[in-house]
Amino acid sequence: MPNEPTFAELGLPVALVQTLRNAGIDKPFPIQAATIGDALAGRDVLGRGPTGSGKTLAFGLPMLTRLAEGSQSKPGRPRGLVLVPTRELATQIEKALEDVARSLGLRVASVVGGAPIKRQADRLARGVDLLIATPGRLDDLIKQRAADLSDVTITALDEADHMADMGFLPQVTRLLDRTPERGQRLLFSATLDGDVDKLVKRYMHSPVTHSTAPAEASVSTMTHHLLYVRDKNIKRTVATEIAAREGLTIMFVRTKHGADRLAKQLRGAGVDAGSLHGGKAQNNRVRTLAAFADGSVPVLVTTDVAARGIHIDGVSLVVHFDPPAEHKAYLHRAGRTARAGEDGVVVTLVTDEERKDVAAMTRKAGVRTDGVDVRPGDRNLVEITGARKPSGIALAAPVAPAQPARSANGGGGRTRRPRAGGAPAAEAGRGGAPRRERPAHEPRTRAGGHARTGDTPTNSRRRAARPASPAAHRNRTAN
Repeated sequence: MPNEPTFAELGLPVALVQTLRNAGIDKPFPIQAATIGDALAGRDVLGRGPTGSGKTLAFGLPMLTRLAEGSQSKPGRPRGLVLVPTRELATQIEKALEDVARSLGLRVASVVGGAPIKRQADRLARGVDLLIATPGRLDDLIKQRAADLSDVTITALDEADHMADMGFLPQVTRLLDRTPERGQRLLFSATLDGDVDKLVKRYMHSPVTHSTAPAEASVSTMTHHLLYVRDKNIKRTVATEIAAREGLTIMFVRTKHGADRLAKQLRGAGVDAGSLHGGKAQNNRVRTLAAFADGSVPVLVTTDVAARGIHIDGVSLVVHFDPPAEHKAYLHRAGRTARAGEDGVVVTLVTDEERKDVAAMTRKAGVRTDGVDVRPGDRNLVEITGARKPSGIALAAPVAPAQPARSANGGGGRTRRPRAGGAPAAEAGRGGAPRRERPAHEPRTRAGGHARTGDTPTNSRRRAARPASPAAHRNRTAN
């Protein structure tokens, strides 16, 4: 088998190659080696590779290289655009590319929902060469005349199939219609099927296709296990013992309320756990991911908002607390572990009533594994996951920065304190009763970047007037 080309041999600038080397990136991944040359040549590219295969640099490096060859971007008019389905993925791509962009004298920025829109408009007004955006927020900025896409010469769509699954295609097509018709288009995803094909036919010109792996769970360093639990009560106890293990663990659940509830249960048992979902404020989501990445909170309970494109080093176990509904979701969740050659374990907790559906789903995902019955303290449970008894000492929920309440006239209001125990106000109705659970998709945001939480100014002030609980006071003092 011939040696893979180096980044320099692919045609990337010396300054860029040196920046990659300084970051410890010396050799391109297969998807990068396959696509960078065509992208640098100005061709439209379809790139298909499994999650964690290096797609960000595969489109980011040639985009920045081509932008460096052009003129300076005008205020509010980026020349390069990357569209992504989630806030976390946008932030991650910005961080992955900012040093490389700086080495070429370019400016990169991200705009996402849940963050102050005026601050993002001001950033665009100062000039951005490569803009990374979620479709909804970019649409809002265009309507406010803070962004104009008529100078975009090269556009990338990352996780295009996920954007289609989340219902973003109408926004994506509106945005692409605002870019020059003959602009270069790069489309990268783990799969290239379904509605993605409509985008390809409408917007891409004789694209070159590169596929580096089948869409199945074939990573050799990843092992899969089905853990059979008799009922939901045993399932929660088993999950608590798994969460008490050593190492970083991601637990996937189906709903936003389920994520908060399980994280609260784990903290009550003495396990440091944070919850992440589309109903959280953006600064809360950023802090939660940062605490998980640095290991200070070793368990992340999340909806599928973290199933795509999020790379955290050292995640050794992924737990499907709620089995996914279809095989694509299984593969993307599982892809959070065993990345870049590391070992990883994926387990699915399966109640008696779920066995048939999970068996069909895992077969479609290419997973071949026998299930094993487990109970709390079971030897098989310990051997597979490293489960152990939790400390039993209740831990307070992490406190997010206080958010100003919206006043009736849209101005600032009183500071809204987080509730003790970690249950956010957005997830509760009157009297603290949980609202009906909803599928955990990215929430739409109002102008100004505030997520729709159902709060009124009166309710916000009422909460702010309540005395803080002792647990909340201890947590704020510790931080």
